[in-house]
Amino acid sequence: MERIRHFADLSIRRGCGFGLLAIVTAMVGMASNMALAVKLGAICVTLMCAVLVIKAMRAPIRDYRRTEVWIMLEKRHDLPEGRAQQVFGNILRDRYMWHATLTAGAAILMWTIFLVLLTFGRGPSA
Repeated sequence: MERIRHFADLSIRRGCGFGLLAIVTAMVGMASNMALAVKLGAICVTLMCAVLVIKAMRAPIRDYRRTEVWIMLEKRHDLPEGRAQQVFGNILRDRYMWHATLTAGAAILMWTIFLVLLTFGRGPSA
């Protein structure tokens, strides 16, 4: 079970890392307007959080043999076949939600920074 959890974390973090790379790249492209860059980042991180929640909701019903975790485990596990789907699904749901919680915290922080920038006149003119 610990190996499944480890590989689930690795798989999710890899996906989030690529998403974060895309978000940072887009924010750097908007660097001439700091408030706009932070708003773009906040929107994208919020979307990432939503995707993680959706994936968490779908994890228990998604065939575990069609996941990256299954490939990382070299298509072997020590679980009874009748219980494998439940174990994989529950672990993946738990780990997706854990990562979604962290991502939600980052989104809240970015929205707060955006509001502070707007409040102190560094945002787009109204």
